[in-house]
Amino acid sequence: MTTRSALLQASTAMLLISAPLCGPSLAQEVDSARIAAGNANDWLTYHGTYKSFHYSPLDQINAGNVKDLQVAWMHMPGRSTRGLQSMPLVADGVLYYSGSYSRVFALNGATGEVIWSYFPELDDALVARQTHSPYNRGVAIGDGKVYVGTVDGRLIALDMKTGKSLWDTKLVDSQKLTVGFTGAPLYAKGTVVIGSQGGEWTGRGPIFGVDAATGKKKWEFDTVAGTEDAKKTWGNDSWRTGGGGGWMTGTFDPETNTLWWGTANPAPLYDWSGADYKSNGARPGDNLFTSSVIALDVDTGQLKFYHQELPHDTWDFDSAVGEFVMLERDGKKLVVHPNKSGFIFVYDRSNAKIENVWRIAQNINFVKDIDPKTGELVGRRDFAAGKAAEPLCPHISGGVSWNAGSYNPKTGLYYKLGQEWCMTLDVVKTTPVTEPQAQLNIGANFVIAKPPSGEIYGHLDARDPVTGAKKWEVRYPEPPLASVLSTGGNLVFVPDSRGTIHAYNAENGQELWSHSDGTGHQGGIVSYAAGGKQYVAVTAGFGGMATDDYAPTFAGPYKSMSRDEGVLVVYSLR
Repeated sequence: MTTRSALLQASTAMLLISAPLCGPSLAQEVDSARIAAGNANDWLTYHGTYKSFHYSPLDQINAGNVKDLQVAWMHMPGRSTRGLQSMPLVADGVLYYSGSYSRVFALNGATGEVIWSYFPELDDALVARQTHSPYNRGVAIGDGKVYVGTVDGRLIALDMKTGKSLWDTKLVDSQKLTVGFTGAPLYAKGTVVIGSQGGEWTGRGPIFGVDAATGKKKWEFDTVAGTEDAKKTWGNDSWRTGGGGGWMTGTFDPETNTLWWGTANPAPLYDWSGADYKSNGARPGDNLFTSSVIALDVDTGQLKFYHQELPHDTWDFDSAVGEFVMLERDGKKLVVHPNKSGFIFVYDRSNAKIENVWRIAQNINFVKDIDPKTGELVGRRDFAAGKAAEPLCPHISGGVSWNAGSYNPKTGLYYKLGQEWCMTLDVVKTTPVTEPQAQLNIGANFVIAKPPSGEIYGHLDARDPVTGAKKWEVRYPEPPLASVLSTGGNLVFVPDSRGTIHAYNAENGQELWSHSDGTGHQGGIVSYAAGGKQYVAVTAGFGGMATDDYAPTFAGPYKSMSRDEGVLVVYSLR
């Protein structure tokens, strides 16, 4: 053994906390207390812990040695139709992740050896009819189980040790609505929470709370007209087919027993009301609780409070981004939440009152601004039927993606990707949909376009999460769509759309390492420890809805990039 290797092993023993040998036999109970406390070796929920930092304190891999990072092992889930979008989870050295068609795998985190796999039986004809299909964005773990949603409207619990199905609960009538689950569930206090897709469809976008032990539904909250007062904000009974949904994973505040969740856009996506949206168009009114941040009691599903970020959203800049970064600043407990529009909202955690609003995307013209003290939209653009006189910015894929940024408590910086692109828009006055049905309700045609500032591009910003003050920026020729990871090793990892994963110095943005995964990224990245060693795991595989325009718009590598392949790539030091 070389002197360098010996020093590395000694360092590992000090830096990695209680690093176990890999194997399900050593698994410890995963409950809400463990998820809330966090452990450097694990990644127990979608954003790591309930704080949603998407940060690992591990520092065995660091700015000084990241140049030695190499592929440790890979896993190909197979049948990766439309790529791979999930966020891996890790508990006690075992990595759990999902692929297309809600396939779930448990792998030895050190070697990649398959411990078990589970392939649910799905209604293939129904899956083929869906637009948001068949990808799956992740699982939840807790109470000795792994939980996964399906695109045909089910929530399934698997035994963590064996992969055996323990219960299988039908929550949505997908035959009628063609709406199911693509996002990862959230485990909290014996309840599994999952939100349906649905902004473009004609349901009411429920969020469900399910008993983790039995699979019995405990509660259901409609993101469209979920209260009698909210129903009044939908003219002409348009709430019956209002869309909504809560398709990305929110988080849980154990101190107040509160779920924080983001909701999707109303249907139709684009409304021909013009400026008179309060009393005209397909869905007159503010359309509560779409494009909102809502706080629910985890035990009952009762609404505690909310803030509608975009009243009468007519741009598809919904709030379903599931990122709720829990911070404390100057004695205040805050929540930082990105909106798809490219604005970042900062809330008081006790009541969702606005503390600040700042923008990460620069090409924004659907409003002139959002008031940083009240959250009120200033100078909004509403459209009548026909072609918009100038492009709408940002593009429908958003000023930010649904994927996660990262907050590093050591640097105090929030690392978030911004997207600079626009689109032409032709609003169509469609026939009103009066009953829920398996039918998209979009209301416009659109094509990606360059922003007024010039070329389309993406950027990684390092900013103060509360004020938005920028410290540094890195630009990309096409908008990256994957999640960001920062670590205690003074690193920020960004998997880009071309298929390269980059590592930057967290203090100044200097690129320290890169490696090609061979195909574009649109999913998760995490870090964990197994057998005394730190790993970085990233999902690669292009093909989701947000990437449809990449080949015709950007050509280059996207022309030959497969849209039906996926691979989990795991890195470690040599």
